[in-house]
Amino acid sequence: MTFLSRIMILKSQAHFSSSGQRGGGFPENASFEGSAKRKSALARKRVGLMIAGFVICYGVIGGRLVQYGYALPETVSSIIPADRLMASRPDVLDRNGEVLATDIRTVSLFAEPHKIVDADEAVEKLATVLTDLDPKWAYNKLSGKSHFQWLRRQLTPKQQSQILALGIPGIGFRPEKRRFYPGGATAAHVVGYVNIDNRGVSGMERYIDSQGLADLAAVGMTSDTPLEPVKLSIDLRVQNIVRDVMINAISDYQAIGAGAVVLDIHTGEVLAMASAPDFDPNYPNAGKEEGWLNRMSNGTFEMGSTFKTFTTAMAIDSGKVKLTDSFDARFPIRIGGFTIKDFHGKNRVLTVPEIFQYSSNIGTAKMADVVGIDAHKEFLTRLGLLTKIPTELPEVKMPSQPKVWKKINSITISFGHGVSTTPLQTAVAAAALMNGGRLIEPTFLPRTREEADLTAVRVVKESTSADMRYLFKWNGSMGSGRNAQVGGFDVGGKTGTADKVVNGRYSSDLNFNAFVAAFPMKDPQYVVLTFIDAPKTGENGVRTAAGNAAVMVRNIIRRSAAILGVEPEFGEDGSALLVSY
Repeated sequence: MTFLSRIMILKSQAHFSSSGQRGGGFPENASFEGSAKRKSALARKRVGLMIAGFVICYGVIGGRLVQYGYALPETVSSIIPADRLMASRPDVLDRNGEVLATDIRTVSLFAEPHKIVDADEAVEKLATVLTDLDPKWAYNKLSGKSHFQWLRRQLTPKQQSQILALGIPGIGFRPEKRRFYPGGATAAHVVGYVNIDNRGVSGMERYIDSQGLADLAAVGMTSDTPLEPVKLSIDLRVQNIVRDVMINAISDYQAIGAGAVVLDIHTGEVLAMASAPDFDPNYPNAGKEEGWLNRMSNGTFEMGSTFKTFTTAMAIDSGKVKLTDSFDARFPIRIGGFTIKDFHGKNRVLTVPEIFQYSSNIGTAKMADVVGIDAHKEFLTRLGLLTKIPTELPEVKMPSQPKVWKKINSITISFGHGVSTTPLQTAVAAAALMNGGRLIEPTFLPRTREEADLTAVRVVKESTSADMRYLFKWNGSMGSGRNAQVGGFDVGGKTGTADKVVNGRYSSDLNFNAFVAAFPMKDPQYVVLTFIDAPKTGENGVRTAAGNAAVMVRNIIRRSAAILGVEPEFGEDGSALLVSY
């Protein structure tokens, strides 16, 4: 070590030694300790401030989250909450468990316009997949600054994959459920359909919502958990037959509409009901207004001579007329400036069965006159023909009748003019005359005989019902109902050919034809009612109900009787004939 280095070390030691013993001042290490404490205190304050800041920040965030949790869901623009998009509807089944309506999973296309880079390019690309896309409409959707816009609901898997391959930024998909109807238009008016948000619009779909499903959806209590299926009284096999007959009848008879119903007379169950034109519930908008109308329950018509069934039953049930009575039908009835005459008059005295067989307006009017106006109105009300029919189907129309019943009204109503009812309630009233005299409300849900007995209301005597079964059988074999006969099934009934009302006046060129039937007449189980609106022709060129409406009944029973469990009987004693070849 050099001399200079030693001198520097000694000087340094002497400096620290003398400064530590200097009087009147503070120790040197005190300054270091005070500085360290100040720095430590400052650091603790800074950490405390940071902790307080974090606590306040996360407290505000937590409070807002709680607030959002308790707040009611808000629908912004066209955004639908996810729970509503994925909420399940119960499957709808026929009486044998066949699926009539079910949910399927699908996706819908949406856009976030604020993320779209080039709206024109996006529209051009989407149009390559969605060929029916309106470019102007799509551009307006995509060129805005909103955060959400629906572009197309319920895409197919193929469309989704094709759009994904386009790689358009700001385009996305939301999962949802779509209602699918495997049978298409087969039971359209009974099952009904849902809207784009899976809410019932018509038919039993709407009825299901009215039973609480819509209320649950409104308060957000629905989920995507499968629900218990809803089974209907409809037999899909019979329903398919009935609709097929309706569609063919419109084509064959060049008519504007047709309808039919098959009704169990002991339970009130509707086994099949069709109205044509109809629509495919998978694509309801294609049906337009003409296809949406359920003519069986939501259309009212003057049912023509089928109403003579009820007039005859009324006269017999009153006790003032018997089957053995006769009425003079030789001369027309003139009243209030109108002339009542027979279409194919026999110009002689007719017995009650002959009045029914030959469909005599004169004879029927005279039976109604015997009973009286007030009793006539009361009887039709008792049969449910003047009031709205109670059933699950939402589409039910109120019948129309004169505000004040006068004698002329009673006379014309006796043979089916002046009162408009729905074909369904006409069939229900006819069933009451076939089942022993009990009126049973129609149902589209399964019902046992025991359950039906609890709600059945007696409207006519059992003896009256027996007489009406005799008249149905008589007319089915001897009168206008012969065209409805099916070998082995003993069909009876009554035709009705009414002049169609056009612009408030009766047309001589257009008819509304109907046929109400029951089978087998030995022990009636079912009522079948058909109608054909404005037919231009019929079997063998006959334009009346015997040439078309009765034939429609025959075609339905011929194809469906075995499905309904009715066994054919042949021979005079009803036994089967065994023939050897």
